[in-house]
Amino acid sequence: MTPEINARRFGHGPRPALAIHCSLAHSGAWRGIGAALSDEMTLRAFDLPMHGRSGDWDGQGNIHDVATEMALSLLEAPMDLIGHSFGATVAMRLAIEHPELVRSITLIEPVYFAAAKQDDPEAMAEYNEQNAAFEAALAEGDAETAARLFNRVWGDGTKWDQIPEPTRAYMVDRIGFIPASSSFLGEDSAGLLAPGMFDRASMPALLVEGSASPKAAHAINASLMRRLPDVRRVSVEGAGHMVPITHAAEVAEAIRDFLKDVPLA
Repeated sequence: MTPEINARRFGHGPRPALAIHCSLAHSGAWRGIGAALSDEMTLRAFDLPMHGRSGDWDGQGNIHDVATEMALSLLEAPMDLIGHSFGATVAMRLAIEHPELVRSITLIEPVYFAAAKQDDPEAMAEYNEQNAAFEAALAEGDAETAARLFNRVWGDGTKWDQIPEPTRAYMVDRIGFIPASSSFLGEDSAGLLAPGMFDRASMPALLVEGSASPKAAHAINASLMRRLPDVRRVSVEGAGHMVPITHAAEVAEAIRDFLKDVPLA
């Protein structure tokens, strides 16, 4: 069953778009980009299952399938999709499975490890070694340590003890979302790496990354650069994985420049 969906809107521009946030965040993460693009775009952002004010996941089926169905229910063709991290993998999947509903895709560091695993196994082996302590904490049921270690790699650089306690608790409570999503992110449960699948996503695509992001994020974008038919790639200098929040103005400008070549009609 699809959880109840909570969504909000940013901006008032003529271009309708759907934004999908990263794991352990919520739809408010798009406030900066939504404000920067408010004249050009009406950005609808929703909370993923278990996040923000959307409903909880009942644990049945595949969490990526659930998130994709939620996003699909909000698509009003044709729309521009903007996603970050886990959310970017949902946008990518919609572009492949439902290309008729997608005008363009902006993928900000999609954590589609399965692609890099196939194309750059050395980079992924290095990442898996770095990720071992996080996996061990999960296996031991130590949610707080797991959330702290996850934030160290994929956060905005803020030290764990400097993050407000309610935000830390929010991340700890939802850290189970990370292993629940691994069947798609790491193992390609939807079969998108099968021959010809990425050819379906023929709409214009923009890949965004931070120059200081984890090596795995760069390896994934390099893999998708080779797979997407009509794609460009932008790096934001000095930014890490949380680039749409920490460098919202720069990301918004990259999106604005990209969409100049994507007509509304």
